[in-house]
Amino acid sequence: MERISILGFIVAILYFITTELACNGYTHIGNNIQSEQETLIDFKSGLKDPNNRLSSWKGSNYCYWQGITCEKDTGIVISIDLHNPYPRENVYENWSSMNLSGEIRPSLTKLKSLKYLDLSFNSFKGMPIPQFFGSLKNLLYLNLSGAEFSGTIPSNFGNLSNLQYLDLSSEILSYDDFEYFNDLSIGNIEWMASLVSLKYLGMDYVNLSSVGSEWVEVLNKLPILTELHLDGCSLFGSIPSPSFVNFTSLLVISINSNQFISMFPEWLLNVSSLGSIDISYNQLHGRIPLGLGELPNLQYLYLFGNYLEGNISQLLRKSWKKIEFLNLGGNELHGKFFS
Repeated sequence: MERISILGFIVAILYFITTELACNGYTHIGNNIQSEQETLIDFKSGLKDPNNRLSSWKGSNYCYWQGITCEKDTGIVISIDLHNPYPRENVYENWSSMNLSGEIRPSLTKLKSLKYLDLSFNSFKGMPIPQFFGSLKNLLYLNLSGAEFSGTIPSNFGNLSNLQYLDLSSEILSYDDFEYFNDLSIGNIEWMASLVSLKYLGMDYVNLSSVGSEWVEVLNKLPILTELHLDGCSLFGSIPSPSFVNFTSLLVISINSNQFISMFPEWLLNVSSLGSIDISYNQLHGRIPLGLGELPNLQYLYLFGNYLEGNISQLLRKSWKKIEFLNLGGNELHGKFFS
């Protein structure tokens, strides 16, 4: 009888502990769900949504709201995708109908597990990029391209060491005889060296004129960078060679429409991973290095609109193992295409 009593007591204790843990767990999850929902409602309250694009943002099932993705079992928000699906330059009326503007509320920082944030191609009309974005330390993906932000990109973005994809590109648009471009700039580029997980960097038409030649050395510190897009960034002068070439994963480099007065950057010949090079519309001069034709993975080469020299027939004798598109027009080449 004594053993049965002890066994009953142990079972009762275990039941009590299990019940307490379960209740506390549910309370914790319940509190999280309430907090996530309140944060999203506050975030929405700052936005202007004239065509009621976020009409689904009501009720308690926020994981099913337009643009929201949650962690499967916990209801924790991990993704907000509110990009405008219509590019402005194609059909303006469609873009306008899906356009969000207004204020981005700092309550967004309460979403501690947020990994994906896309607000691209909306219209925040000259508003600075919020400083608190630099506190979203779990972000893997951040896309603010074409969203009409202006001012200096916050240097505390260097805190986003988990970030794999960053697109802050501005737009150059012409419609109805009206040209618009975003006025984003970088004062000091050193913070970008901290983005050690970055694979994709898009900063087309961001003003980098104050950066000088530092951009090569800083970006060379990103160990797994695969795509680099710096078109129309007001970069100028020579394209310097890094002290050592660390771009071992680089597949794409696009730096067209800048103001480089430079020889072709021959250090690119040491980046065997390159599949696409675009340095069109600059002021490159000197000879096109024959070694370009030996890059084992090169598929696309755009050097249009420079002052490069060379013998085209010699250049084309190289192997060009995977080349699909070669644009050397607008240079000072000579020789025959076929001999």
